[in-house]
Amino acid sequence: MVKPENKPKPEDLVAQDRKSAKAAERAERQTRNKAEREARRMERRAAREAQRATEPGEAAFAPAAQDQRAFNILVIAQHGRLAFEAALFCASLRLNAPDWKGRLIVAEPLEEGVWKGAQTRLSPAERSLIESYGAEITPFAARHFGRSYPYGNKIEALQLLPPGAPFIFFDSDTVVTGPIDQLKIDFTRPTASMRRTGTWPQPPLYGPGYDEIWISLYDRFGLDFASSLDTEQPDEHWERYLYFNAGWFLGPDPKIFAERFLNYALAIRETPGEALACQSLDPWLDQVALPLVIHALGGGRPGPELDDLDGDMTCHYRTVSLLYARESEAALQTVETILARPAFAPILAEWPQVQEMVLQGTGRETVRPLFDRSQALDEARTRHVLKKMGLWQR
Repeated sequence: MVKPENKPKPEDLVAQDRKSAKAAERAERQTRNKAEREARRMERRAAREAQRATEPGEAAFAPAAQDQRAFNILVIAQHGRLAFEAALFCASLRLNAPDWKGRLIVAEPLEEGVWKGAQTRLSPAERSLIESYGAEITPFAARHFGRSYPYGNKIEALQLLPPGAPFIFFDSDTVVTGPIDQLKIDFTRPTASMRRTGTWPQPPLYGPGYDEIWISLYDRFGLDFASSLDTEQPDEHWERYLYFNAGWFLGPDPKIFAERFLNYALAIRETPGEALACQSLDPWLDQVALPLVIHALGGGRPGPELDDLDGDMTCHYRTVSLLYARESEAALQTVETILARPAFAPILAEWPQVQEMVLQGTGRETVRPLFDRSQALDEARTRHVLKKMGLWQR
């Protein structure tokens, strides 16, 4: 007996065609927006270089002539990879922003509470290296996230910063590539990194869509949704909605920021609500709560004066493989200069993959030629290529 063919219904084919067309339109718009941002960044770099050329007697990293409050910096470190990354961050800060004034606080989760049973305390070698760059290693007890959601460290560690003083949090897998003390930052207006893609939410085919998902969150916390929108972007396109990469964020008062961040994140985790029923919150919980916190505190998208925090001043490289695949020459030179120092040898001995990629030349000789950095690189596709060729290293 011949079974009848299960032919798709016409309405299903139409829906699939619409979905494909919409996805193609989103991809094209995303590529165009990235290209425009890159063009603006290159224009600013050219203007700075032209100014330096006309002022030969001025040092490249001379402090800006402005009355600006010093700000504090927070990063996370715990035994292993995060300690290595934090040490690299601290070294890059001192190398490329030598005139920065402020407290550099490195948060170290204690091996108790939700981190009980994990090896989080820094080794003597890790501790000594980080402290050699003037960092204050400060322990904290995590009570809410820990091993089940390590990204929550950034939420709970904000309590370590001095209340009432402006701050920037940076992910540990970041290097400073320019004089961040010269940036004109309005700390009264909280904001965060725009180096992001449409990772969350992922609306199902038949809804709820972006509008319904985000409105449910804004309504839940009594926030005005309409004023958060980028109305230059079309309805149901992810860039229309306030969304950040949590790789860096800043504000005027870490105490108020931390309280709001923790309350929102816990509420969303414990009771996501019907609109979020099909959405994953791991690892996106911090990036779901962050725009709500920033909007609630009177902030929003960063202005063009902060573009360099996602460009010439800092580099959120994520992994050493992605560093060589897509990042700037300035970022590579910073990492290579620092890791060649004898002080890093004891820690590098535990990371042979980093030695191979950075010090033995695999990154420059093998990874870098694979990619055309004149165009915006799709991170998922880049990861796939690196993994397929056995070049993916954390």
